Amino acid sequence: MMKIELLKLDKKQKKLSFTLKNATPAFANAIRRNAIEEVPVMAIEDVEFRNNSSVLYDEIIAHRLGLIPLTTDLKSYNLPDKCKCGGKGCAQCQLKLILKVRGQGTVYSSDIKSTDPKVKPAYPNIPITKLLKGQKLEFEATAILGKGKEHAKWCPGLVYYRNIPVININKQCKNPEVIVEQCPQNVFELKNNKLILNKDNLLKCHLCNACVDICEPKGAITVDKTDKDFIFYVESWGQLEPKEIITEALKIIKDTSDEFIKEIKKKPVKKKASKK
Repeated sequence: MMKIELLKLDKKQKKLSFTLKNATPAFANAIRRNAIEEVPVMAIEDVEFRNNSSVLYDEIIAHRLGLIPLTTDLKSYNLPDKCKCGGKGCAQCQLKLILKVRGQGTVYSSDIKSTDPKVKPAYPNIPITKLLKGQKLEFEATAILGKGKEHAKWCPGLVYYRNIPVININKQCKNPEVIVEQCPQNVFELKNNKLILNKDNLLKCHLCNACVDICEPKGAITVDKTDKDFIFYVESWGQLEPKEIITEALKIIKDTSDEFIKEIKKKPVKKKASKK
């Protein structure tokens, strides 16, 4: 049975780490790929400029706007192709964002005003452009849900994993102090002049094998990895919370699997042989 254990959750930096045990590499990779490619988030898709006398072209500003992370409310919006309007555009699949700035200074993402308070720039201090005295920037933007596989602006964050290391001290080394000093992740420590594993840092081992190379005699320490236990790291770009990214990815895997099972259970269509 698979087992998940939360290691760290940093709400301020929007980072999450957890272990997934008794799983397969295929399932671990499915979580990763669905998290970054299939979990939908909001992003600006179209921009209508009313006035732009800044030094930057409309196209450059539009590109910058598309990459500004927007907080996303998945319960209130649908993907355009799954909306009742058929993707033509309605309150359930898109929203408007407005900016109107005049005068000298830097235009920030906080200057963008949203028609929905739940969907707004995730970070207020992202610079868009600079205006000189008398210059203006005014536009109306349309944001929609999208997936990371379509464009990077719809990617919810960074998700990756690695195998959990397996370290064994088969017998005591002749140079334990050197191993403790050379290990970059502080995986080892000395206790009563004996080399032992630091359990608090064990999962930090990145399999560099420095301890194996410098330990005397050879073979006293072995470092390996398991193919069924993994450490996941999730870093949100700000649209969704890290937990929500993984939860949505698992829901997508389940829904896709259920749909696949239904298709398999369908009776094959019998075709009549053609007459020549």
